[in-house]
Amino acid sequence: MKLLRTLVILDLETTGIWKEKDKIVEIGMVKLLPEGVKETYLKRVNPGIPIPQNVSEIIGITDDDVKNAPHFEDIAREVLEFIGDSDIGGFNVERFDIPLLERELVNAGLRLDMESRTVYDAQKIYHIHEKRNLTAAYNFYCEKELQCAHTALGDAEATLEILNAQVRKYGTEEGVESLREFDYKPRQGNFDKEGKFRWWNGELYPTFGKHARRKNIRQLTATEPDYLQWILDSDFSNEVKDMVKGALNGHFPEPPEQEKEGGGQA
Repeated sequence: MKLLRTLVILDLETTGIWKEKDKIVEIGMVKLLPEGVKETYLKRVNPGIPIPQNVSEIIGITDDDVKNAPHFEDIAREVLEFIGDSDIGGFNVERFDIPLLERELVNAGLRLDMESRTVYDAQKIYHIHEKRNLTAAYNFYCEKELQCAHTALGDAEATLEILNAQVRKYGTEEGVESLREFDYKPRQGNFDKEGKFRWWNGELYPTFGKHARRKNIRQLTATEPDYLQWILDSDFSNEVKDMVKGALNGHFPEPPEQEKEGGGQA
């Protein structure tokens, strides 16, 4: 790869996908210099909170694996020095890895200056150049060009062909019912469908307003009952309002099994 500036490819393994609260478990970086030199950095980190079991199954790192590892503040300066003034690349790095790393560095009393850097996000480039619409799916699964795009019946017929192809590719003899296991949950950890409240480390936090990600529902009940009453009087879903009513009466929702302390959040 031809380079005019040093490039660091960054990847974080974390306790979950909430960039405002989750913690680094492992940090890996590959540094490429214009003259062709390659350097690597790999360090596991004790996040100071339990790693959820479902996260451990994905990243292959457990609480025991990091119990003797340094905390991030112990390695923050060497991480920053390794990055130096280089550009940064990664996959979904712009929306996740960089913001989470910036937050961890700030908590350690340091700052990652992004103003003078270029970010090369392979995911963003991929999504821009490789279309993900019905026409692209039809071409991928059916190996044909969609002739009747953007007509209701044509799109419906094409979708049926795609589903048939997906059953053949991913399914079983059960037919279309075998695709049910591919139910996509984009924001695992949300309490409600709109994501107004979210589980983190066994506690339920709002994701909006002045208390977003700062105070959990138990703390809000004890110190900000007027704020919860405002929620009840405003345009929130019945799911959220029922939870808030219960909390004000001392009845707090139990976290799902994967969200509990030691079972974690995702």
